[in-house]
Amino acid sequence: MLTFTIRRLILAVPTLLFISLVIFLLLELAPGDPMAQVPLTVPPEVKAKMREALGLGEPLHVRYWKWLVQFFWIEPQVLFDNMFGTTFAEGKQRILSWQTRSPVMDMVAQRLPQTLWVVGMSYIVGILIALPIGIYSAYRQYSIFDQSGTFITMIGFSIPPFFTGPLLIMIFAVQLGWFPSVYDTTHVVNDWDSFVVQLRQMIMPVMVLALQTTAQISRFMRASMLDNLNQDYVRTARAKGLPEKVVVMVHVLRNSMIPVVTAIALGIPGIFGGAIITEVVFKVNGIGDQLLNALFANDLPSVQTLAFMIAVLIVVFNLIADILYGVLDPRIRYD
Repeated sequence: MLTFTIRRLILAVPTLLFISLVIFLLLELAPGDPMAQVPLTVPPEVKAKMREALGLGEPLHVRYWKWLVQFFWIEPQVLFDNMFGTTFAEGKQRILSWQTRSPVMDMVAQRLPQTLWVVGMSYIVGILIALPIGIYSAYRQYSIFDQSGTFITMIGFSIPPFFTGPLLIMIFAVQLGWFPSVYDTTHVVNDWDSFVVQLRQMIMPVMVLALQTTAQISRFMRASMLDNLNQDYVRTARAKGLPEKVVVMVHVLRNSMIPVVTAIALGIPGIFGGAIITEVVFKVNGIGDQLLNALFANDLPSVQTLAFMIAVLIVVFNLIADILYGVLDPRIRYD
C-alpha cells in the first residue's frame, strides 16, 4: 500500500502540472484586459506601471512559472506564517486579484469556512440519507419504498440547484415564512438562540445540495447491493445459518461499499460546482460566489487559482478512493 501511494503521488505531479498549464493557457488566451475598467483620465504611464505591478508585461511562460511558484511555494509559506507567526513569506510576491488588487488566497481564506460549513454539512447529510435508502431499496427490490425512492432520486438528478433553490425560497421563505431566504455570513453562534438562527438559515441551502448527493449515492448504493446480494458467498453465508442482519449489514454491505466509496470521494470536488449556484441563490459569501464574481469581472488570477484548487481536490480524492479500496476489500492489494 505504501509503494502504491508513493507511486500515485509521484504520478500526480505531472498530472497537476498539465492541468495547471491547460487552465492557465485557456484563461490567458481568453479576451479581456484588466485595465479596461480603469478610468480614461488615468495617464498611460500610470496604466503601464499598473500592468507591470500585476505582472502583465512579462512573457507568457514567465507568468506561468511565477504563478506556479506562488501557488505551490509562496502561499503555503504564508499559511505557515499565519499559523506559527514566522516570516518566511514576508516581502514575496503573491497571486493578486485584478478586481480587488489583494491576494487571492487571502480572500479564499475568508470565504472558505462558509463554503465548507454549507457544502460539508450538505454532503454529510446527503450521504447519511442516501446509504440507508440505497441499502433498504436493494433489499426490498421493487417494493413501494424502492419505487418511491427511485422516483425521488430521478427528481434529484433532473432538477438543477438554480431551480430547486428559488422554489424552496418561494415555498418556505415567502409563503410559509419558516426560514430566511438570505444566508447571513456575519452571524456569530455564541448561545443556543444564535445556534437555532444558524440552523434555520442553513436548512434550505444544505437541502438543495444534499438532494443531488442523495440521488447519486443512493443509486450507486442500490446497484452495488443488488449485484452482491446474488453472489455465491451470500448464499453460502445464509446456508451456514448466519442471521440475515449479519449477512446483509456485514458481508454484503462491506463489498458493496467499494464502488460507493469512489462515488463519495469523487463527488466531494463536484459538490463545489453545485455550490456556485446555491451560494448565489442564497447569498452565501463563499468561494463559489467568489468564482462567479471573478468570472464576471474577468479576474483571471482568481479564476485560475480557484479552478486549479478544484483540480487539486479531484486528484487528491482520486488517490483517497484508491487507497480505501484496499482498506474495504482484503482481496485488493497494491504491493
